[in-house]
Amino acid sequence: MMTANINHPVYLATGVTDMRKSIDGLAVIVSECLALNPLSGSLFVFCNRQRDKIKILHWDGSGFWLYYKRLEKGRFQWPKVSNNESVNLTRQQLNWLLDGLQLEQKQAHRALQYQTVT
Repeated sequence: MMTANINHPVYLATGVTDMRKSIDGLAVIVSECLALNPLSGSLFVFCNRQRDKIKILHWDGSGFWLYYKRLEKGRFQWPKVSNNESVNLTRQQLNWLLDGLQLEQKQAHRALQYQTVT
């Protein structure tokens, strides 16, 4: 789906974002509101008030990528956290968010640790 290195952090910008903002406007939000470096290679995820549009900003070393997803039906499960904060996500949580699931999956299988195979 994305060209971003899987080792780069994913930051979700809580609150709502004006989806009219493009790369420069989102980079300003990252640096000034979230106090993070938009040139770090991290993924920065933004959502609109209706929770039906998401933008993801990513620097790949030579330029910015701006990913945009608009749902035709339904809403993203955006967490309710105060504005001007960021939440660090795993790549799996980002995939859940993009698939319409909540960030915390209480029904997921828990990891099992075995010493031998029977």
